[in-house]
Amino acid sequence: MSGAALGLEIVFVFFLALFLLHRYGDFKKQHRLVIVGTLLAWYLCFLIVFILPLDVSTTIYNRCKHAAANSSPPENSNITGLDSPPTPIPSHHPCFKPWSYIPDGIMPIFWRVVYWTSQFLTWILLPFMQSYARSGGFSITGKIKTALIENAIYYGTYLLIFGAFLIYVAVNPHLHLEWNQLQTIGIAAANTWGLFLLVLLLGYGLVEIPRSYWNGAKRGYLLMKTYFKAAKLMTEKADAEENLEDVMEEVRKVNESIKYNHPLRKCVDTILKKCPTEYQEKMGRNMDDYEDFDEKHNTYPSEKSLVKLHKQVIYSVQRHRRTQVQWQILLEQAFYLEDVAKNETSATHQFVHTFQSPEPENRLVQYFYNPTVEWYWECLLRPWFYRILAVVLSIFSVIVVWSECTFFSTTPVLSLFAVFIQLAEKTYNYIYIEIACFLSIFFLSICVYSTVFRIRVFNYYYLASHHQTDAYSLLFSGMLFCRLTPPLCLNFLGLTHMDSSISHKNTQPTAYTSIMGSMKVLSFIADGFYIYYPMLVVILCIATYFSLGTRCLNLLGFQQFMGDNDMTSDLVDEGKELIRREKRKRQRQEEGEHRRREWKERYGHNREDSTRNRNAHIDPKESNFSDINTNRSVSKYTRANNRTERDRIELLQDPEPMDFNAEAFTDDPLESESGRYQPGGRYLSMSRSRIFDDV
Repeated sequence: MSGAALGLEIVFVFFLALFLLHRYGDFKKQHRLVIVGTLLAWYLCFLIVFILPLDVSTTIYNRCKHAAANSSPPENSNITGLDSPPTPIPSHHPCFKPWSYIPDGIMPIFWRVVYWTSQFLTWILLPFMQSYARSGGFSITGKIKTALIENAIYYGTYLLIFGAFLIYVAVNPHLHLEWNQLQTIGIAAANTWGLFLLVLLLGYGLVEIPRSYWNGAKRGYLLMKTYFKAAKLMTEKADAEENLEDVMEEVRKVNESIKYNHPLRKCVDTILKKCPTEYQEKMGRNMDDYEDFDEKHNTYPSEKSLVKLHKQVIYSVQRHRRTQVQWQILLEQAFYLEDVAKNETSATHQFVHTFQSPEPENRLVQYFYNPTVEWYWECLLRPWFYRILAVVLSIFSVIVVWSECTFFSTTPVLSLFAVFIQLAEKTYNYIYIEIACFLSIFFLSICVYSTVFRIRVFNYYYLASHHQTDAYSLLFSGMLFCRLTPPLCLNFLGLTHMDSSISHKNTQPTAYTSIMGSMKVLSFIADGFYIYYPMLVVILCIATYFSLGTRCLNLLGFQQFMGDNDMTSDLVDEGKELIRREKRKRQRQEEGEHRRREWKERYGHNREDSTRNRNAHIDPKESNFSDINTNRSVSKYTRANNRTERDRIELLQDPEPMDFNAEAFTDDPLESESGRYQPGGRYLSMSRSRIFDDV
């Protein structure tokens, strides 16, 4: 089993990162380099989190092995006076090899490759790829040039700081730094920046994740929040449509001014390919392709302006597509939550959906997750499960906050994570050690990474599910993960006292800590910032609990969901009306489709039989008619069939009447069946369609 656990986790983490990236990214439309870069960044960060517990168990075994070898010297060492090989550990000694033991020499190389690859991605490659992805250039060379110009200040700042530091070291005669020490200083600087952001995200996640599950048990709360989201999303959706219309108008003007014989026509064609299909069809009509652009003295746009327009088209189309998809997903969520609220009072204990799912469900899922099971889960068990989960997560959050404030204390040991690991280390229960380490670092990672997935910086950074995240946001998330994961792992090792700089013990460090180097070079960071800055998480948790950030955003004009706010109540009412309007619209569509199916089932066979009987009674002499008469006959029947087809389509049309009142509309099926009047606003008996013309 030596190294097998490492290999299994490497494969498992790869498919986990691939699954998450498939949920947020779009493999078909986005550039392959963007997909590969983001996948590599996510994969390396998740890999560090999953492999670190194996490093801890292997380190504990190596410590036990060295302690046993030092405590039992060979008996003949004084007789021979020669150095003898170390005595093997007896079989009854508790230092048995763990099942996930990784041989010596593998972990240092593994951590060195993973760490430096992630740092290269986050500080050099991914920022360049961000600018490349958002560039509006029409060639690879133009995009590379734009990316280099945009990142010149970014890279120049790093070089300036590093150069000033080297000059300071060269001038100061008391400082003699070697390459390893310079490497340690660079690692410390990167980890300091990451720890600063880590504590901010961790303080939010420790409170918000348990609270989200606790509120998830409140049906009324979730439904009101969904109405609030609907009102905000409708505003964003309208803004995206207006922005797209303005950009498409600019594209139309450019398309009409630059003809096909213009040198910049290739750039215009590239822009048109990025536009939606309906706009491409509109712009392709009524164009004079043979007009010479030199005959008219018009002012043509420059290539620089076309690059800017190309960038605007990419952004506006992506935003418009994202809001459309999110609106449909939000409608499904609102309809489902309304169904849950209606089914809670059901006496049959059968879950009834207002609208059937457009996608066919798996038969196995339908068999096990039938309407009865769905009712018990959604209306009875799920709220209690969420409450229990919220309590468990709250206990974990309290443990993390306490340990962050006391992990620097070694005598006595106050960090609960360190207490649990040391108790397991005494009995050498490696399974318990790995499970405890994995659960601890996994909970810390969830608190940090979930915040990265939730935060939104206007429209520049936003991770949207269902393949709606743009390339810039995907790459930015990869940068954040690569910068947050190393300080997160160091913080976890400090909480468990596996870091010798925290425990102040002369013991063998973990392979991950040995890669980071000794922080004694920068004592004010190792003994000051790393120790006392994590205590700030207490203040951040209190601020998150009282929603201070949400209240500040409301004061600045960014509407946030708050139960005791008038603006929130207005947006909830607006969202409720929007959902009700969309629900009526979908009900009318389903009723129209139902009437079409009924008409086809009732009259479709009669038309086929009547046509067949009419053809059977035709005189055989008619086959000797001339081709002209045959054509006339065919055209006559074609016109008759077209007239019948038009009448049939007119019958199936479902327009709203001029005096349609939305307030008078009811969802009660009994009222709709009380008379012959249909919800579409037309009596079937008054239709002008000649259904029996062919009989």
